[in-house]
Amino acid sequence: MMPPKKMGRPPADNPKSKTLRIRVDDKTIETLEDCSKALEISKSEVVRKGIGMVKDSLKK
Repeated sequence: MMPPKKMGRPPADNPKSKTLRIRVDDKTIETLEDCSKALEISKSEVVRKGIGMVKDSLKK
């Protein structure tokens, strides 16, 4: 007999297991929050997208 399936979230395809801690000023936090609200995504996702944009600009 097979054991019962576990309840809970399925494993993520790309788990976010690393933490990044940075120091920013009030203006940067305000800008990050504005972007997050306007795009309706998390602040973490805004930062990830920004990193991707910088990387893409380096290729040019």
